[in-house]
This record gives sequence, C-alpha cells and structure tokens, in this order.
Amino acid sequence: NELTGLLTCSAGLAFADLLKTFVPKGWFLPVTPGTQFVTVGGAIASDVHGKNHHLDGSFSQHLTQLKLVIASGETLTCSQTENRLLFLATCGGMGLTGVIVEASFKLIPIESAYVSETTHKTANLAETLALFEHHEQATYSVAWIDCLATGDQLGRSLLMLGEHTPKDALDTETENLLKPANPSRFNVPFSMPNSLLNPYSIKAFNALYYHKTRQKQSQRQVHYAPYFYPLDSIQNWNRLYGKKGFTQYQFVLPKTAGLEGMTHILKTISDSKRGSFLAVLKAFGKGNDNYLSFPMEGYTLALDFKMDSSLLAFLDQLDEIVLSYGGRLYLAKDARMSEATFKQSYPNWEAFQEVRASVEAIGHFSSLQSQRLGLL
Repeated sequence: NELTGLLTCSAGLAFADLLKTFVPKGWFLPVTPGTQFVTVGGAIASDVHGKNHHLDGSFSQHLTQLKLVIASGETLTCSQTENRLLFLATCGGMGLTGVIVEASFKLIPIESAYVSETTHKTANLAETLALFEHHEQATYSVAWIDCLATGDQLGRSLLMLGEHTPKDALDTETENLLKPANPSRFNVPFSMPNSLLNPYSIKAFNALYYHKTRQKQSQRQVHYAPYFYPLDSIQNWNRLYGKKGFTQYQFVLPKTAGLEGMTHILKTISDSKRGSFLAVLKAFGKGNDNYLSFPMEGYTLALDFKMDSSLLAFLDQLDEIVLSYGGRLYLAKDARMSEATFKQSYPNWEAFQEVRASVEAIGHFSSLQSQRLGLL
C-alpha cells in the first residue's frame, strides 16, 4: 500500500531486494540487522533487532500478521490477535513452529537514501554508556568498542548516532536522492594466513581505527548502505580470519548490570589477548512477549573471535559471566551454547515447547541447534 507503507510479501524475500525496490519509492525497513542478506522469514524467526531497538523494538513488533504452514499442512494466519500464542512462539522461534510463508508489516517513509551521522569519541566504557543514555532519543545508535584497551581506557569507543536525512538537509546536490545500495564491489580472494591475525595486529588495528576520528565529535552524511551494512560491500570477508574462520559471540546484559557486567567481560577479553576487530555495542529498550526473543532492556555486545583450539573453553567462561549478571546469548548467532545455559537464560522455553506441542511441531521441525539445546 503506497499510502500507508503496509507491505505483504513472501517470506523468502531478501531485505536486499526489498530495499532495491522500495528505497526509490521512498520507503525503508522499520528494523534492520547489520546485513541486508537476510530474508523476511529469517528476520521473523530470529526476531532481529537493529540500531533503533531502544525506540522501535524488534522486527516482530512491526508485523501486522504472518502466515505459517504447520505440521498438518494447514496454513494459519497468526498475529497479536489471531493465534496469538503461536505468533509469540514463531517470532524468535528459530523456525521450530512451522514454515513461515508470508508476512505483512509496515515500512517507514524516507525522503532520501542518506543518514546524518554524528560520531562521539569516548574515553572509556563509563562515558560510552553515559552517552547512550544522554542520546536515548536518537533514532539509531551503535558503538564500536576497542576491546583490547586497558586501564582507564577500557571500553573506549566510537559512538555513532544516526537520523534519516530529509531531502532539504542534504549537504550536496545529487541526481538521485533515493538511490539504493550498489552491488558488492570488493572481494577477499583467499584466506589470510592464520599468523596475520594475532593480538598485536588486532591491537594495532583497533588503535588506528579509534584514532581515525581526531575530533571529540564529528558529523557527516552517508548513504544508508555503509551505515547499516558496512560489511555487505566486501564479499567473502570471513576469509580475513584465515582458513579456520571465526565465531561471533553476542550477549545482552540487563541495564542494571550494564557498567559492572560489561567492564567484567571486557577486562576478561582484554586479559585473554584475544580481541576482536568488530566489537559492536548497542542499547536495547524493553523486551517483548515472544517466548525466545533475545532483547531485554540493557546493552548488547557482539564480538568476532578467530577460531583456535582453546576458544570454545574461553567462550564457556564468558557464558558463566553473562549468566551471573542475568544476561543471555543470541540464538541467531549461536553455534555452541549448552542446553543448561539456554534453559537458565530463556525462562519461557517450557511455554514455548507447549505451544509447539499444540501444533504437533515437536518431531516435525528441528535443527542441530534445537537438538543441542534440548528443544527436541
């Protein structure tokens, strides 16, 4: 609907194709993760979040309805008012209730394809979290953290705030105000030597990246693609981590434990000398009623760790710290969480299983992850 922005589409539609079609018409996604290479169905099953969760919540909170094929072959319409419990189990349910085939949700209007970005350079974690609080009305906010900084500089960051740029506020004239993203142009042709990625190279990169912004505060206007999807322009960027690859670790801590818990975890990472090129911190608003949705009011940190023989044991150590502060891990980025950790941190898992049983999903829809987590 070009008047209201209400879109009904196949669950297999990729965000990249959606944006290619609707950005030129003046519409954008209400919530988007850090890549456009996800489908609508995948976004629902993971209940993805973006840089605006503190104001606009997760993707499922913008759905008007979805259609789900259950184990019997029947197609059910689910929403907050129709088959509500199944809706709450499907959104964030990792595909374990059935097959999402269609969805309806509202796009948001934009006047240009550009984002007005303000970057704040912070001295440490306390200043970073204080600025998140101070700028809680900014539509988009995200911080890159130097996770190898120590002492008084622990948690030093670049906090990037963003707003969709109105056409009359653009710095330069452009022929196409609503130009969608260009296709990926750069490719990493081969895996980097494992020795190239080490504590010294990561520490050097992090220092250079932090100091690339010389001013305490800077502003620019940037196309939505590099702001929301910085890695989408690099094909096979995972090869930068060598042949063994990497694993991403993302957790959330409640707001009350934010400074103490994040300090504990960042100090543990810094002491381990592991580090991460990509350490991304976001503020979360209140969680929703979905049984397995990840967000809770607080702060979430995502880190990329190079794989090695001792990494999994180190991540188990981080799990214990996260649990001790009342946090949890993101199912969409999990490949090794234990059943005990999952069931302790997702208290609604039993209610989720009851809904699955009511539509005979147990035994029909499963994954390696669900088997590992005891969601048989």
